[in-house]
Amino acid sequence: MPLPRRLLLAAALVTPVVAPAVTQAQVTEINFGVISTEGTQNLRSQWAPFFADMEKAMGVKVNGFYPSDYAGVIEAMRFNKVQVAWYGNASAIQAVDRADGEVFVQKTYLDGTKGYYSLLIVPVDSPYKSLEDLLRAKEGTLNFGNGDPNSTSGFLIPSYYAWAKNNIDVRKFFKNVVSANHESNLLAVANHQVDVATNNTEDFGRFQKAQPARAAAIRIIWQSPIIPADPIVWRKDLPDDLKAKMKAFFLTYGIDRPGADLAHERKVLADLGNWGNFVASSNAQLLPVRQVAAFKEKLTLENNTTLSPAEKEEKLRAVEAKLKELDAQMASLPKS
Repeated sequence: MPLPRRLLLAAALVTPVVAPAVTQAQVTEINFGVISTEGTQNLRSQWAPFFADMEKAMGVKVNGFYPSDYAGVIEAMRFNKVQVAWYGNASAIQAVDRADGEVFVQKTYLDGTKGYYSLLIVPVDSPYKSLEDLLRAKEGTLNFGNGDPNSTSGFLIPSYYAWAKNNIDVRKFFKNVVSANHESNLLAVANHQVDVATNNTEDFGRFQKAQPARAAAIRIIWQSPIIPADPIVWRKDLPDDLKAKMKAFFLTYGIDRPGADLAHERKVLADLGNWGNFVASSNAQLLPVRQVAAFKEKLTLENNTTLSPAEKEEKLRAVEAKLKELDAQMASLPKS
């Protein structure tokens, strides 16, 4: 006997509607975003072998995604056009905060280190031998090659450690400021198109290998504190079984194991920029860079002349509270 309509309605109100579980079998391909550190053609050739190995190991088609700037990868992840991506730490913060991203592994280097350094570079015949020399230059006389605003090593770290800590406003100190990717900045310095530019030890090392003559025309005048090595970020809403396969692939790639073509895998990693294997990570690796960004925000506010005293005080309190919270998070991390 069918239930009365009122009882069917009541049952509908108390019976949860269970959506079908999304499984790995439903995911037939993923898009992998690659930040724009150099020309797209170079990046395609460097990453294609890695994507082929990833595709074979996971049984899922892997497509490379190569936009012209860092923001392109962040926005693509935000709208689920990209499901996993290689970022710098600064752009990873944007992906975590705005694009449902989560750090799950980070790369290492051939020597096993888990970090790299931001650089300031000049032509080898430049009169400037150090940052201190450069800061004594006459204001408004030099051309500066800055990094992409979403680049950790090309923009955020030097903005804080090289410029903000020395009370330098790059817009006033330099005659011209041009933002470009790491490769473009290396070429601009080597060709005397700018007087100083930002870079990092990873990209400079790759440049020395690929273009030794041009690299010899460049001098490093400043090196930052260590920056955590680049993270790999996935969207948090990926199916758990797909995440497990992906993480297993990254954590075993380049590691000696039964059936592995170790020489091939290590060459692929070396071609990506003298990378070593991958190690597990989390959003906690972004905390030092968040601190730098917050310090920079505080310094900017302190120098702001357009805010009323009350507005400035309110905003500074908010930034100081953020710094306090970041300090507490850093202090709670296990000591390595």
